[in-house]
Amino acid sequence: MTIDASLDAVPPPAPVASPIASLLTAPILPTLLRLAIPNMIAMVGSTLVAIAETSYIGRLGTIPLAAIALVFPFAMLTQMMSAGAMGGGVSSAISRALGAGDRTRAATLALHAAIIGLCGGLFFTVTMLFFGRSFFTLLGGRERVLEEASGYSQMLFSGAVAIWLVNTLASVIRGTGDMRLPSMALIGTSVLQIALGGTLGLGLFGVPQFGMPGVAAGQLIAFTCAAIFLLWYLWSGRSRLPLDFRAFHFDRALFFDILKVGAVACLSPLQTVLTILIFTKILATFGTEMLAGYGIGSRLEFLLIPITFAFGIASVPMVGMAMGAGQVKRARRVAWTAAAASGITVGLIGVVIALDPSLWVSLFTRDPGVAAAAHSYFHWAGPTFVFFGMGVSLYFSSQGAARVGGPVLASTARLLIVAIGGGALMMAQAPAWTLFALVGGAMAVFGLSTAASVALVRWGK
Repeated sequence: MTIDASLDAVPPPAPVASPIASLLTAPILPTLLRLAIPNMIAMVGSTLVAIAETSYIGRLGTIPLAAIALVFPFAMLTQMMSAGAMGGGVSSAISRALGAGDRTRAATLALHAAIIGLCGGLFFTVTMLFFGRSFFTLLGGRERVLEEASGYSQMLFSGAVAIWLVNTLASVIRGTGDMRLPSMALIGTSVLQIALGGTLGLGLFGVPQFGMPGVAAGQLIAFTCAAIFLLWYLWSGRSRLPLDFRAFHFDRALFFDILKVGAVACLSPLQTVLTILIFTKILATFGTEMLAGYGIGSRLEFLLIPITFAFGIASVPMVGMAMGAGQVKRARRVAWTAAAASGITVGLIGVVIALDPSLWVSLFTRDPGVAAAAHSYFHWAGPTFVFFGMGVSLYFSSQGAARVGGPVLASTARLLIVAIGGGALMMAQAPAWTLFALVGGAMAVFGLSTAASVALVRWGK
């Protein structure tokens, strides 16, 4: 009897918190860093793909290089919409359902997300196959450049469904708080894309040289393999959110739960691409040196995107789960912590480069005119990188809270400032440095307006 009593007195072991539940209780900054680092590594892989493909195409000649410049904005738009905009809507809806403890809803949302990914990919395929050539002509493509751009685009966008599926399914998994598996899948995709793109495009190892379509085929094959892997992973029950295709049923409310965030968020990357195209067009009137100098500056911005994306996308499941659980104060703390981490990291780089632009510029050119233009760009725009980092991170956090309207309007303000202000400066024949100051001012407006929208808009019911 004594032994039985002593055994009864022993308290039962405490339940082990699941990885999903821990996102509602774990310390915010360490958890953000743990979630952000895998995303940062995956984004670096994507950057290496861009560098490798540019190198391959450069070996094919000047005309292919000009052709890829025509296709790049549309390829970038596809990735930004599927991964950041609609992908954020997917992660937001799933994480909010999990935070509320409704795993059945979360699993059904994942299947609805896959349907949205299929439709998004088909939209880009049909649009670019039928109208791509017209788009490239409007951007100035002529003769052989137009032919090369069309050939590359037709191959690339025939596989747009695979690109959308990969980014959508990766967002499903990220919505559960698992950042490692999607990052590993994207890194593997990058490695495969580099290997296949070089082999097929340049004709390595005895393979026939397919040129530009061969480089695009490398991306198509790599993303198709990744889509098959992610579908298998989710269906096999190995993920934190196993899928049951047999129990699936259409529910318009679930589509709306994703699209009310993702569809509105898609306006932001569209505005970003328009901003780049408009500013590049305006700056081209100031001469080749100014355009080349801006190109060197924008290349650094491109390399900083992985930092802002990593912190932002890491905040989505933390904010979403907190909102689903009714922990609005924690959701806001996550958003501001991520914004501070992103803004400080990117801002420090911007300040250092603004103080000594040669640290970056000397890596790319020794031409005094181009270097002077790049120095001017960094002196004016570099100190405002902090607002860019903060704004992008808060854009993603707002997706987690399903309150993305404010950040999208902030992106609209940036577009209008660049378009209207740049046009006015061009007509007034103002010096080029005023355009760079305009870019910096537009970044500041974007970041501060996004922060104001998060501070002023009520989160939750």
